[in-house]
Amino acid sequence: MAGKALRRLTAGGIALAAAGWVLRDIPAELGGKASGERLARVLRSRQFHDGAFHNSVPSGPPGVPDDAPRILAQMLRDRDQRRPAGDVPLVTAPLVPPSRDGVSAVWYGHATTLVEIEGRRVLFDPVWSERVSPSQLVGPRRLHATPVPLAGLPAVDAVVISHDHYDHLDRATILALTAAHDAPFVVPLGIGAHLERWQVPEERIIELDWEEEAVVAGLTFTATAARHFSGRTLRRNDTLWGSWVVAGAERRVFYAGDSGYFDGFAGIGAAHGPFDLTLMPIGAYNPIWADIHMNPEEAIAAHVDLGGELLLPVHWATFNLAPHPWGEPVDRLRREAKATGTRLVVPRPGDRVDTGDVPQLDPWWELLTAPPAGRP
Repeated sequence: MAGKALRRLTAGGIALAAAGWVLRDIPAELGGKASGERLARVLRSRQFHDGAFHNSVPSGPPGVPDDAPRILAQMLRDRDQRRPAGDVPLVTAPLVPPSRDGVSAVWYGHATTLVEIEGRRVLFDPVWSERVSPSQLVGPRRLHATPVPLAGLPAVDAVVISHDHYDHLDRATILALTAAHDAPFVVPLGIGAHLERWQVPEERIIELDWEEEAVVAGLTFTATAARHFSGRTLRRNDTLWGSWVVAGAERRVFYAGDSGYFDGFAGIGAAHGPFDLTLMPIGAYNPIWADIHMNPEEAIAAHVDLGGELLLPVHWATFNLAPHPWGEPVDRLRREAKATGTRLVVPRPGDRVDTGDVPQLDPWWELLTAPPAGRP
C-alpha cells in the first residue's frame, strides 16, 4: 500500500509540475502582440489591411486536391521514408576569421544558416531546440543533432528572422542569443512584439516592412517580399513575413525564408541583385499548400529569376514537415540544377562553404535514403 501511495504521489507531482510548466511557458512561447508605435507601424503598412497582412500575390486557403486521400494515406504509411535511414553526417567547421571580401556559409540544418559576407557574420532563422513547437513535449522533433552547441557559435553581427513560425523563430534560442551576444535582431513588422515579450532590449530590435532597409555593421539589410503567412497561434497574419537581401560594398546574399514561387522574385532580382549566394527552401512542399511552399524545381526557377550565382538549399533534412520522402527534395533539386546548368552546393550540416572555392557536389544524402516501401 505504501508503494502504491508513493507512486500516486510521484505521478501527481509530475502532473502538477507539467501543468505548471504549461501554464508558465506555453503562453510565453506564443509571443506578444504589437501595441503602441509598433502597432501604428503595422497599421501603416501597405501589406496590412482588413485586420491582417496579405501577400502581394494572393494565396487562398489551402485547397484539397483530388489526391488528398492518397497524400494522407502516405503520411500515415510511409513514415520510414520521411526520415534518414541512418545518422546524418555532421561537420564542425573550424572557426576562422571571415574573408574581408568574400562570401561563405555554414548551414546548421533546416533554415538555420550562418553567412559570412565581407568580414561580417549574419545568422538566419536560428533554431537550436529539439522540437519546433510551443511545447518541447510534442511536435516535430529533430532528425539530426545540431552540429555545434549554441554556445559554440562565433560572435555574430546580426540575427535575421524571416517570419514567426516555430521552425524559424525559436524562443529558447532567442533567449540564449540575447544573453550571449550583443547583435541586433532584424525582423519583419510585428515580430518585435514577440522579442519584447522575451525580454530582448528594445534597442536591439530592428523591424522592417518590405522594401525598407537598415544598415548594421556596414551591411545593408533589406526586407523583401515572400509568398507565405505567419502566426504562432490559430490567429494568422498579424505579423509580417518576408525574404531578405544582405548587401555589402560588393557582395550580395539573398535568403528566401519560406515562400511559394511567385513573380516577385524577378522583381527582387532586378531591384537588388544579382546575388553571389541564394539560400532557397526546397522541402516541406505539397500540392495542398503549393501557394506558400515552393518545390525544388521552383527553387531553381526563383534562383534564376533572382540572378543568383550559387544556390545553397535550406529547409530540408532536419524536421519532418511534409509527406515527401526525406531525400526527395535534394534529389529533385540536383536533377533540375543539372538540366538548367545551375551551380549548386549541398553541404553536410555544419560544414563551411566558400563561394569562391566550391567543391564538386558530393551526394552524401544518398546513403541515407530509405528504399521505397516494398523494396529491399
